[in-house]
Amino acid sequence: MIALIIAGLLGVTLLVGYITVLIGIRREDKALSLRQRPDGVSASLARKVTGCYVRNGVSWT
Repeated sequence: MIALIIAGLLGVTLLVGYITVLIGIRREDKALSLRQRPDGVSASLARKVTGCYVRNGVSWT
């Protein structure tokens, strides 16, 4: 029973993280803002997960 609860919580956590990354990617794409610093938590997380970051105003992947 406890294993099922832990598995459910882990599944929900992964789903929330996945949705947050999707929202961040859409925000970045819509704003065309890859050359600037991310403006929110979802955008920042999306960049960390995808490996895209900004150094001195230049976007690196």
